[in-house]
Amino acid sequence: MLIEVGHFALVLSLIISVLLIVVPSIGLYQNKTSLAQLARPLVWAQGFWIALAFFVLMGAFLINDFSVKYVADNSNTQLPILFKASAVWGSHEGSLLLWVFVLSLWTVAVSIFSKRIPSDLINQTLVVLGAISFGFLLFLLFTSNPFERLMMPPLVGRELNPLLQDFGLAVHPPMLYMGYVGLAIPFAFVLSALIRGQLDSTWIRWTRPWALVSWSFLTVGITLGSWWAYYELGWGGWWFWDPVENASFMPWLIAVALLHSAIVVEKREALKSWTVLLAILGFSFSLIGTFIVRSGVITSVHAFANDPERGVFILLILIIAIGGGLTLYAFRASSLRSGAIFSPVSREGGLILNNLLLVVSTIVVFVGTIWPLVAELVLGRKLSVGAPFFEIAFTPFMVILAISLPLGAILPWKRAQIKRAGSPLIGALSLSLALGLLIWSLQTGGRILAPIGLALSAWVILGTLTDLIVRCRMLENGFFAGIRRLIKLTRADWGKAFAHIGLGLTIFGISAITAWETEDIRVAKIGETFEMSGYTFIFDDVTKVNGKNYSSDMGTISAYEGKKLVAKLKPEKRFYPVQRMPTTEAGINSTFKRDLYVALGDFQNDGWTIRTYVKPFAVWIWIGCLVMAFGGLMSMTDRRLRFASTNKIRRKI
Repeated sequence: MLIEVGHFALVLSLIISVLLIVVPSIGLYQNKTSLAQLARPLVWAQGFWIALAFFVLMGAFLINDFSVKYVADNSNTQLPILFKASAVWGSHEGSLLLWVFVLSLWTVAVSIFSKRIPSDLINQTLVVLGAISFGFLLFLLFTSNPFERLMMPPLVGRELNPLLQDFGLAVHPPMLYMGYVGLAIPFAFVLSALIRGQLDSTWIRWTRPWALVSWSFLTVGITLGSWWAYYELGWGGWWFWDPVENASFMPWLIAVALLHSAIVVEKREALKSWTVLLAILGFSFSLIGTFIVRSGVITSVHAFANDPERGVFILLILIIAIGGGLTLYAFRASSLRSGAIFSPVSREGGLILNNLLLVVSTIVVFVGTIWPLVAELVLGRKLSVGAPFFEIAFTPFMVILAISLPLGAILPWKRAQIKRAGSPLIGALSLSLALGLLIWSLQTGGRILAPIGLALSAWVILGTLTDLIVRCRMLENGFFAGIRRLIKLTRADWGKAFAHIGLGLTIFGISAITAWETEDIRVAKIGETFEMSGYTFIFDDVTKVNGKNYSSDMGTISAYEGKKLVAKLKPEKRFYPVQRMPTTEAGINSTFKRDLYVALGDFQNDGWTIRTYVKPFAVWIWIGCLVMAFGGLMSMTDRRLRFASTNKIRRKI
C-alpha cells in the first residue's frame, strides 16, 4: 500500500505541475493577482508530494520491499543501511526521481527567498520551473517509474552495484544534482525576464545568488566524484575525460562564465545579451548532460541507462527547453542592447576575454564528447576520443585563462593602461617566473609541465593576494590601516579571492601530480621489498576478510622513508557474490606533501600483482576545488546579494 502512495504522489505532482503552469499564467496574462499568487501554494504542494514519493522509495529500500522492481534490482538484505539509503539514486529510475526532487527543493527555495522580487516576475519564474518539472515528471512516470511492482518478488534482491557501495557515492550524486539542477533557476529567471520584458540590469541581482550557490554545489559534486574515482577504481587517476565526467564539467565552465558576466551587468549595465545567453546555455548543457547519461547513445562507464525510448524522450525535452529559450532570446535580442562604453583594455575587457576562453573551452569539451557519435552516424566508423585529445585541445585555453586572470581582476572599469594598472603585479610576476625557472633547473629529465604549471599556480595565487593588497591600499596607508580595510572588504571580494586562490591550488596539484608521479607495477611475493621515489615498500601479508556482503583479500604493505615507518597500507581486492563482481579498494596514505597509493591485483603463479604510486601534492587538487566552492558560497552570503531588491545598489570600487 505504501508503494501505491508513492506512485499516487508522483501522479498528483504531475497534476499540480499542470496547474502551476496554467493557473498563474492566466492570472499574469489577465492581470488577475489572485490567480497569479497561487503559484507559491502550488509550488509548496508539489514539493510536498514529490518529497513524499522520494522518501517512500527510500523507505522501500530500508525495509527490503523486493516487490518493487527497482528495489529488487538495486538492493539486498545484506546491504549496509547507508547504501540501502543511497541505493535510491543508484540507477536510472531513482536518480531521475532525485533529479525531480532536487528541482522541487530549488523551486520551493525560490518561492521562499524571493519575497523582495516583484511578484509578477517571481510568479512567472515559478511557472517556468513548473514547466520543467512537468516534462521530467512525464518522463519519470511514463518511461522510468521507480514504483513498478513485480509479480514474483525475489527473496534477497540483486544488490546495488558494488562500485556504488561507498560513502563517496552516497554523497556525490546529491551534491552534483544540487548544482546540475540548480542551474535551472538562473535559466528560469532569465526566461521570465524575457517573457515579461523586464530586461533592465536589476534582474541579474536576483539571478546571481542562485547561480553562485548552484555553481558551488556543482564544484563540490565534481570534486567528490573525482575523489571517489581516485581511491575506489584502483587505476590511480583522478579525471578520465569520460563523457559523463564531461557532462558535469561543461555546465560548470558555462556557470563560471555566467558569474563573471553577471558582474559586468551589475556594475556597468553591459553584456546583458551575453549574460542572458550564458544563463540559457548553462541549463542547456545540464540537459545535454542528462541526455548523455541516460540515452545510451554515447558509451560511458557512468551511464545509467541504454534505452532508445528514454533517449528520445529526453531529446524532446532538450529540444523544447533549449529551442524555446534560444527562440525567446532571439525575439528579445534588440531589447538587450547596452549603451555602456568601455575600452578593450579594462576590467570589462578582461572579463570578456575570460568568458570567451571558458565558452571556447566548453565547445572543445563538447566536440570531443560527441565526436564518437558523429563519426559513427556520418562516417560509419567507431572512434574514441580520450585524454590526449582533451589535454592538447583544452589545456592551452586554461593556460591563457590563468595568465590573464590576475591582470583582468586588477584593471579598473571603463578604460585602463596596462603599464600603470599592472605595475603592482610586477612582484608577483617576478616571483612566479623565478619559481618556474627554479623548478626547471632543479628537475632532471622532468616534464616541462611542472615549471609551467607551478609558475601559473604561483601567478594566480600571488596575483590574487596582490589584488587584495591594492584594494585595501596597504602600501599607501600602512600595514595596520591596510589590515583594517582588508577586514572590511565585502564578502563578495573575499569570495572572489578564495575562488581564484582555489584555482591556483588546483593548478598546482594537477601540475605536480602529472609531472612528478612515479609508478611501479610488479608481481610480488609476500615478504618482498621494493623501492621507488625514496620510499621502501615491504609486502607483509595478504589476509582473508569477510564484510557484511563481500569477501576480501586484504594486503598489508609497510612504507618506510629511510628507516622510519610512515604508513601501513591496506589495499583490498573485494568480491561481491550476489553481483559476482570484483572491486579494488586502494590503500592510500595522504599528506599535504604526497600520496602513497597501492592497489592489489590478482594472484598470479606465486605472487600478487601490485600497482604502487607516489603522487606528489595530489591532495591539493581537491583542496583547491573545495576552496573554490567556499569562495562561491562566501560571495553568495554578501549582503548586497542576500537582500536583493528592485533598487539598484552601486558599490564603489
